[in-house]
Amino acid sequence: MITLGSIAVITAIGLDTIIREPPAFAHPVALFGRVIDLIDQSYANPTVVGILITATFPVGFAATTAAIVSVALSVNSRLGAVTAGCVLFTLVSLRLLLTTVHDVVVMSTVDLSAARHDLRALAGRDASELDAAHIRSAAVESAAENLADGFIGPLLAFTMCAPVSISGGVAGAAWVKAINTLDSMLGYHSNPLGTAPARVDDIVMWVPARLTAALLSIAVGQPFLPLQQQVRADAAQTTSPNAGWPMATMAALLPARLHKLDTYELQASASLPNKSMATAAVQVTRRAGIIAIVITVIALEVVQWS
Repeated sequence: MITLGSIAVITAIGLDTIIREPPAFAHPVALFGRVIDLIDQSYANPTVVGILITATFPVGFAATTAAIVSVALSVNSRLGAVTAGCVLFTLVSLRLLLTTVHDVVVMSTVDLSAARHDLRALAGRDASELDAAHIRSAAVESAAENLADGFIGPLLAFTMCAPVSISGGVAGAAWVKAINTLDSMLGYHSNPLGTAPARVDDIVMWVPARLTAALLSIAVGQPFLPLQQQVRADAAQTTSPNAGWPMATMAALLPARLHKLDTYELQASASLPNKSMATAAVQVTRRAGIIAIVITVIALEVVQWS
C-alpha cells in the first residue's frame, strides 16, 4: 500500500502539473510575503529585529500548515495525505519555473522589451539594458538556482520529515520555503533586516544546492560533473555559497557562458546561450525535477516499509 507521504507528493506534483500555481489571493507563500512587506521598515536595532523575524515567522508559518494537515488527519488518514499534498503544492514550484523560463527565452528572440519585463519574475537584476544573450543567460541561471530554492529545498525537507509525521513533513517544507522567502525579500546588503535570514538561508540551502547540481548532472548522464575543477571554481565566483553550484553545473553541461555583469562569469571560454542552448537548459531542469520526484517517492516508500 502506498504511503501517506507518497500520496502527498503525487498530489502536489499532480496539482503543479494541472494548475501550475494557485491564485495570489489564496497562495500561502504570497500571503506570507505580504506580511513580510508590512514589517520591512526601519527599526532602531534592525539586526535584532531581523533575528527575531527569522526565528519566529518561519516557525509560525510552518506551524500553521502543520495544523491544517493535522485537522484533516484527525478525520481520515487519506484525507490528511491529500490535504498535505495540497499544501505541499503551494510550497514547491516546477511547472511555473519551467514555463516562465521558456517564455523569456522565446521572447528574447522576438520581443526584447517583453523579455526584459518577464525576466523580472525570475531574477532581481536590472534588465533594462541587457541584450538578448544576457537575458537568456539570466533565465538559464534562474532555472538552475530556482530549481534548488523553489523545488528541491522544500521537497527535501518534506522527504526528511514525512516518515516521522506527514504534518511534520509539510511543516519542514513550509519552514524552508519561509526562510527562502525571507532571504529573497530581505536578504540584501542594503537591508540591515536581511542579515539573519541570509545567513540562515545559506545554511539551510547548503545541501539542496549541491543536490540540485548532482541532479542536473545526472539528468544529462554526467553524474560527476559538479566535481570537476572548473565547475567548483565557477561556483566559488558567486556571492552566495550555494547558488553557484547549480548554475556552474548548468553552464558546464550546456556548455554556455553564464554572465552576470560585474559579478561573475561562468564557463568564460564558451559563448553566451543562444535560443537552442537556453531551451536545452529548460529540458534539463525538467528532467532533474522529475528525477527528484521519483527519488522522493522511492525514498518515502523504502523508509516507511524498512
